[in-house]
Parts: sequence; C-alpha cells; structure tokens
Amino acid sequence: MNPFKKLLGQTAVYGLSSIVGRLLNYLLVPLYTFVFKNPADYGDVSLLYAWVAFLVVFLTFGMETTYFRFLNFKDNKNGVYQNSFFTLLVLNSLFLLITLFFNQSIADLLLFSEHNEYVVLLALIVYVDSINALPLAKLRAEEKAFTFAGIQIISIVVNIIFNLVFMLVFFNNDRPEEGVFFILLINLISSLTKSVFLFRNFKLNIAFFDVHLIIDMLKYAFPLVIAGFAGIINETLDRILLERILFIGGKSLHEAKTEVGIYSAVYKLAMLVTIFLQAYRYAAEPFFFSQAKSENKNEMYVKTMNYFIAAVCFVFLFVSLNIDIFKYFIQNESYWVGLQVVPILLMANVCLGIYYNQSIWYKLSGQTKFGAYISIGGALLTILLNVLFIPFYGFYACAWATLIVYACQMSASYFLGQKFHPIPYNIKRFALYILFSLALFFISKSLESSRTIYTLLINNLLIILFIIVVLRVEKGKLFTKSL
Repeated sequence: MNPFKKLLGQTAVYGLSSIVGRLLNYLLVPLYTFVFKNPADYGDVSLLYAWVAFLVVFLTFGMETTYFRFLNFKDNKNGVYQNSFFTLLVLNSLFLLITLFFNQSIADLLLFSEHNEYVVLLALIVYVDSINALPLAKLRAEEKAFTFAGIQIISIVVNIIFNLVFMLVFFNNDRPEEGVFFILLINLISSLTKSVFLFRNFKLNIAFFDVHLIIDMLKYAFPLVIAGFAGIINETLDRILLERILFIGGKSLHEAKTEVGIYSAVYKLAMLVTIFLQAYRYAAEPFFFSQAKSENKNEMYVKTMNYFIAAVCFVFLFVSLNIDIFKYFIQNESYWVGLQVVPILLMANVCLGIYYNQSIWYKLSGQTKFGAYISIGGALLTILLNVLFIPFYGFYACAWATLIVYACQMSASYFLGQKFHPIPYNIKRFALYILFSLALFFISKSLESSRTIYTLLINNLLIILFIIVVLRVEKGKLFTKSL
C-alpha cells in the first residue's frame, strides 16, 4: 500500500475520533461560559487543568514515544510493552499515594485551600489517564486505529452526557464551586470508561521483567520528559503565571482569575489547529518510525511537511477570518473582550505544529537531548516574556509570548536538524504558505465592513483563493518546481 495513502487513511481515522471528540468538547465551552456567569469561576477550572497538563506529561514519562522506538528495534515486542507499562504503573502509584497523603498542603500551594477535594480528584484523574496512555499507544502501534478511535469517542460521549446532566440539572449557580467539583468528577468517570475497554492490557507478566531494558528505556525517555515538561510550560504555564503575577501585582484573586477565565475561553477558539495536529500526530509518529529504514524516507518527510503546513495555514485562515461566527461558541459576551488574541494564538499553534513535525529528526536519530534543549530554551523564554509583560498587558502578553516562543522553537529545531540529521525541507514553499496566509489575513482586516455578512463573504473568498494557490503549487502549475 502507498505509504502516503496509509498515513492519510490512519490520520483520517484518528482525526475522526479527535475531531468528533474536540467538536463535542466544543459544546462544553458554551455550556461552561453559560453556567459560569463570572469568568473567574471558569478561571478556576482552567487553572486546575493547567496543573493536570503538567502532571500528565511528567507521569507518562515519555513512554509512548519510547515504546514506539524500542518496538522497532527489539524482537521481543511484548517484553517492550510489559516493561514500559510496569515503569508507568510504579511511578504513578507512588505519585498517587504521596498526593493523597499531602492533599491539604498541595491545595494550599495551589490557592485552593478550601477545596482539598479538588486535589484528590485531580490526582485520581492524572493517575488513570497516565495508566491508560500505554495501552492506547499499543493500539496505535498495532495500527488498530478504529479500536483506538472507538474507545476515545465513547469516553468523550460519556463526558459530554454527564456534563449536560450535571451542569444543567443539578448545578446551582449560587455555588460555583459545586460546578468545578462536578467537572472534575465527570472527567474521572470518563477516564475510567477508557480503562474498562483497555483492562485486558493492564495485566503484568513478571517473566518479561528486564531491568536492563527498563534502564535503557529510561535513558531514552528522560530527555523526552524534560522536553515534554518544558513544552507544557510553553502551553499552559501562562495561565498560572497570569493569575499569580496579577495577584501579586495588586489585583484581587477574583480579578486575576477573571482574566484567566477570559483568556482560557478564547484560547479554545484556537483549538481547531490543535485538533488537526493531534489527529496527525497520532498517526504520524508510529508511521515515521516505521519508515525509518526506507530508502526514500526523506522524500516522504518533505512531502508530508509540505501538505502539513498548507493544512494548518488553511485552518488558521478559516478560524481567524470567520471569528464573527466562531465567537458564538462562547455564550457569555463578557468573555468576548479577549477575541483579538485568537489569530495570534492560531499562528502560534501553526508554528507549534511545524516544530512537532520537525522533531522527528531527533527522535529517529536517538538524539532526544536536542528536544530537551529546545524545549528548555522555550520554557525559559516563556517565563521571561510572561513575567516581564503580564503586569502591563495581561493576557495579551500571554498570547504574544506563546507565538514568539513557538516561532523560536520551530526555527531552532530546523537549524539543528539540518546540522545533525538533515532532511531537505522545501523552505521556499513553507515561506510561501505561511506568508501568503498572513497576507490574506491582513488584507481581510483592511477590507472589514460594518456589515458582518459582507466581511464574511470577502473573507471566505480569500480562503478559497488560498486553497486554489496551494493546489496549483502542489501540482507544479503556478510556480517552478524549485519552489
């Protein structure tokens, strides 16, 4: 089977679960912004999930990528899985015990002193999600895309149904903390739903235990953990810093959480780029590893990157030029003050997607330390930019810092990759797609009409123009082949 068709087919299946899941979760944005009349309450939810993101990265310990790599270089496939899963189980069990024992102290540190039950639920959610990660990776490695997609969709549907019932029927607007508790509890139930379907993969066989293999995997995974942890700083630390810096700077905790709530709500509108990115990554990572020994692997990587950049630039234009429609996913107009940062965040995610696609060079070559270096540099820059500019610009500083950091990481990965594991990417074509999409965006801004219908008509004509140009470039009919 043609490898591109195989990648496209698997991306479509993974994309179905991802897109359907994210679109269903999009229903939660209008739901939460409707029931949480004050953005500060939605800010609480966003802050808690920012901490979840940190913990999941640490507690999965890079074992998904490690599993894929060792699977392609070891004959004992089941042994690789068993030892990977054993490592995750031990690490997460220790985390859960420590968190449950010190839950009140942790709640105090997170500024949720009166709600230590949040910490307990968070610990359970992270534990279950981390344990589920490797069985799900096993399904991807075995190319059981439909099974993977089915489990994900069932879990998401459970999450949506319980949210609708609890938040619309049982939730009392006078007790917003009750809504936060419901959201966390429902998330736990949703995660456990996956565990039910994956349970047969939880069995451990001591006969496969190999301490030397575990040590080798940990050595490979450690830089990935550092890279992932630093990467999640770039993705979510801005919410935490936004709250802390504004609070320390003199705003009340309520005011600080209000800005977090607004920023988090509009950030959801940039999620369509990450929907595509997540679907693509599920299929691409095992695909790239499986093609590592192919004679024409570089040609495939180059073509894949061309199509990828065109796709994410299309999503950037589609959302940013139709923001007057997408804004209605946020039901409460008090959140709309943050809409101007959506195009910034969309382009930031374009850069992030390109960086993730490029990162295959250090994963294939085993030089994962470079991934750690790039992510650590990005994390330090994230912290610096946010600390310097949040006091003056609030969540606008968070959005611009995100774009600057991802653009720098994308550039650093490219130049390091060309030095240590060169892949002859078509830079002229990359520049064409990105700069052309930005040019169309600014043309749209200059042609804005007071009548929304005219603006939307012009904007979507510009999007069609982008599609036409991409198709002609890829067919070699508009520019020379050197482009």
